[in-house]
Amino acid sequence: MNFEQAFIKLIGHEGGFSDHPADPGGRTMYGITERVARANGYAGDMRLLPLAKAKDIAKREYWDACRADELPAAIRFDLFDAAYNSGPRQAIKFLQRAVFTRADGRLGPRTLVATQVYVPSAICARFNGHRLDFMNNLKNWDAFSEGWAQRIAENLIATKG
Repeated sequence: MNFEQAFIKLIGHEGGFSDHPADPGGRTMYGITERVARANGYAGDMRLLPLAKAKDIAKREYWDACRADELPAAIRFDLFDAAYNSGPRQAIKFLQRAVFTRADGRLGPRTLVATQVYVPSAICARFNGHRLDFMNNLKNWDAFSEGWAQRIAENLIATKG
């Protein structure tokens, strides 16, 4: 999966504007928080964040930050999706735990090599298990558990390789 494909799939999960009181990200559009949008030069109303700007931010802040293009295609979306929800560092930790490397949140040579050793579907299963375990322990799990669990279930069902 490449970035273009991943972004289209991700927007299917994220949708449009949200300002849920239980969401620590606050006001978001296409899953981009106001804080991240501002850090990337967007000064307008979050409800009006252009999809093209969200895509640009997503590429830089989540896809590139996780070095997704360097990973096996079959695990790229899960990493990108988790980075969008929990940040790149945490998503990389899920990946590191899934490939049995030190979970420091920095994607280095050991983790990159380990992603080539294991079967991608096994990586995805372990990755999503670690992700679900992490999310289940968040204080806002009760508010978002149904959507998060469904999202992870869809990722697991779509796993190939």
